[in-house]
Amino acid sequence: MTAPQETAPARELRPEPEWLRCPSCRGFVYAARYERELRVCPSCGLHGRMGVEERAAQLLDPGSIETLPAPRVVDDPLEFSDGRTSYAAALSRARGADGPDEAVVCLRGTVQGRPVIAAIMDFRFFGGSMGCAVGERIAAAAELALLERTPLLLVTSSGGARMQEGALSLMQMAKTSQAMAALDEAGVLTITLVTDPTYGGVAASFATLSDIVLAEPGARMGFAGPRVIEQTIRERLPKGFQTAEFLLESGLVDGVVPRPQLRPVLARLLDAGRAGGRDGRERPPARLFRVPEEVPAGDPWEAVQLARNVDRPTTLDYAGYLLEDFQELHGDRMSGDCPAIVGGIGRLDGRPIMFIGNEKGHTTRDRAVRNFGMGTPAGYRKAARLMRLAGKLGLPVVTLIDTPGAFPGLQAEQQGQAVAIAENLRLMSGLPVPIVAVVTGEGGSGGALALGVADRVLALRHAVYSVISPEGCASILWKDSAAAPQAAAALRVDAGSLLRHGIVDAVVPEPEGGAHSDPAAAADLVRAAILEMLDELADRSPQVLVMERRDRFRRYGSAG
Repeated sequence: MTAPQETAPARELRPEPEWLRCPSCRGFVYAARYERELRVCPSCGLHGRMGVEERAAQLLDPGSIETLPAPRVVDDPLEFSDGRTSYAAALSRARGADGPDEAVVCLRGTVQGRPVIAAIMDFRFFGGSMGCAVGERIAAAAELALLERTPLLLVTSSGGARMQEGALSLMQMAKTSQAMAALDEAGVLTITLVTDPTYGGVAASFATLSDIVLAEPGARMGFAGPRVIEQTIRERLPKGFQTAEFLLESGLVDGVVPRPQLRPVLARLLDAGRAGGRDGRERPPARLFRVPEEVPAGDPWEAVQLARNVDRPTTLDYAGYLLEDFQELHGDRMSGDCPAIVGGIGRLDGRPIMFIGNEKGHTTRDRAVRNFGMGTPAGYRKAARLMRLAGKLGLPVVTLIDTPGAFPGLQAEQQGQAVAIAENLRLMSGLPVPIVAVVTGEGGSGGALALGVADRVLALRHAVYSVISPEGCASILWKDSAAAPQAAAALRVDAGSLLRHGIVDAVVPEPEGGAHSDPAAAADLVRAAILEMLDELADRSPQVLVMERRDRFRRYGSAG
């Protein structure tokens, strides 16, 4: 059942000659400044509504905008009337007003030079409700994007289904969803920008099926509106319920982006749809230890201590050093946004990649917030979502591993920690793009392996990788956690031993004293190593990549 159309509170600043009054903070704003600042209140940040023309001008390059022809539909299929006026008459009045001819207008244009097909909804027309015309226009825009292999941008604003078109309105949910599925199958990038409000049949179909879902600050999205929910459950909803910020925390959107930042963010994301293989550059060989005897000897327990150093570079540190235009993406689209596993799209020496890894943080507070790098089911599902997107777009995947293991909590078990890890192992085994994994610190148990089923696996000189922590092993087998140094040696957790057993393909040297002593130099060594591995894999077909990856893991422990 579709949700009733939601009547949203006023989002427009009310005119008072040359001044406008914000309905949120009640402050006055000079009208010219309000327009200059893209209809955002400078005092409280309220994002006012935009029509199609204003939105297109905000997002698309001047001179690039071309309105697409609207497909024909039956305007009033039910000959609907509410007893006071007919739907046909209401449509005629709406189309005669100063505004769009329907609740969505489809356009062609560019965003900082990147081509895009855009479908922009307008709440002024029947509350942005979805009827046959909206569904047909969205489907036609998706079909054009498919034909031209051009990314599709959806800007949503809707109260829900158009009740005056009955079950035919309901069917538009399926029509638009299958149009999005065709773009998935063809590897065409899709992006949604959620604006206020986005409810009902639109939220429960094409709006949330995009590869990347962004939202403006304060924008609300849901299936049922707040009033309907409160009337049903007879409880007051928490403050901020269904807002963009709530959706981000709940793992349902990839990011909340203020209006002035939208165009550059969209341009970065659109670059991801233009993946490429080997770039043809000549690079000096990376400094790597490929033979166990080359790895400098060291004490395994000392390696454990260095791997855990709080100043050691984290995934987000490496993202800052290695990547251009990194755009972090959030959420598993189901239950949450685990802060212990981060990921997003960036360019490594100009090559778009999907970058995913464990994030421990450095300060005590940040490490606690990030569960000390221990992923939850939401984190592994987020990683899986991003890897599937990489597979769709043909992006190489680079993972950085630094975790004591998966988070061992009650809620994690209730939410299916084991299942989430297992799904990642299966997904990575068949992902049709190159995967390079780098153990940068701790590689702890299945929580690490969930990011480690790769074509090439590297380890930093002072990284460790094991089935269990030395302390855990010592407690179980030695009955004394103080025997951890002995356990570390017995488990062969150090990088040289990992290379000897073929767990890793090469060891990346570290600056004197460890990666934390010179993070920029460490990042340069990691960059060169990753690029060399990606170059080795660039010419392999998806079928060969998957076959060789599966053969690699099939051989472990075999005497053959």
